[in-house]
Amino acid sequence: MDYFDMLLDPLQAMAAELRTFAPRLAAALVVVALGWAIAKAVRFTLTRALRAINFNVLTERAGTDNFLKQGGIESDTVDIFAAIAYWAVVLFAVTIAFNGMGLTYITDLLTRVVLFAPRLIVALLIIVFGSYFARFVHNSVAAYCRASGIQDADVLGGLSQYAILIFVVLIALDQIEVGGDIIRQSFLIVLAGIVFALSLAFGLGGRHWAARMMERWWSREENPRQ
Repeated sequence: MDYFDMLLDPLQAMAAELRTFAPRLAAALVVVALGWAIAKAVRFTLTRALRAINFNVLTERAGTDNFLKQGGIESDTVDIFAAIAYWAVVLFAVTIAFNGMGLTYITDLLTRVVLFAPRLIVALLIIVFGSYFARFVHNSVAAYCRASGIQDADVLGGLSQYAILIFVVLIALDQIEVGGDIIRQSFLIVLAGIVFALSLAFGLGGRHWAARMMERWWSREENPRQ
């Protein structure tokens, strides 16, 4: 009889654990199902709202949609924003479910992922509006150079656009805490090297070339009075 009780005790303990765990599991499944339904509603609403305010037009003019298409991604920027919001809600629901079951070590990991989603959205917004502003500056600089008679207007506009885009990408990376000081310092080193190389070119071997380029860009008509 004692031997039979020794075999039966673990089974009874397991059954007791299952009776305690089953309601938690059922509640967790309900939370995940509700979170999934809410996530779909959030994705649908956000997509409609962004397209209603013509945010897709802004991203198209900023060039982000074209960049995604060149990378083989069929979705546009609006769909990516909606997908990020969708998965953020799903992960939030899963986090609540695991927390209800007492799996705190998984909850801590998922919490970090959920908190990363808002920073990612802000970084994407920075890239979108920064790209739009960079293209606006490109068009403005090119138009001003053409009106002033400066040649290579598109080249100067492109240089200004890419300079702004570099700073925009650095700000976006800093927002999601990727790279940090290493990327900023590397960029400053590269920029200092370019400036130093141009200084040597203009100061030593490229004086005549620099003079021709300056005269080409800022050529003026002779004063008829002289």
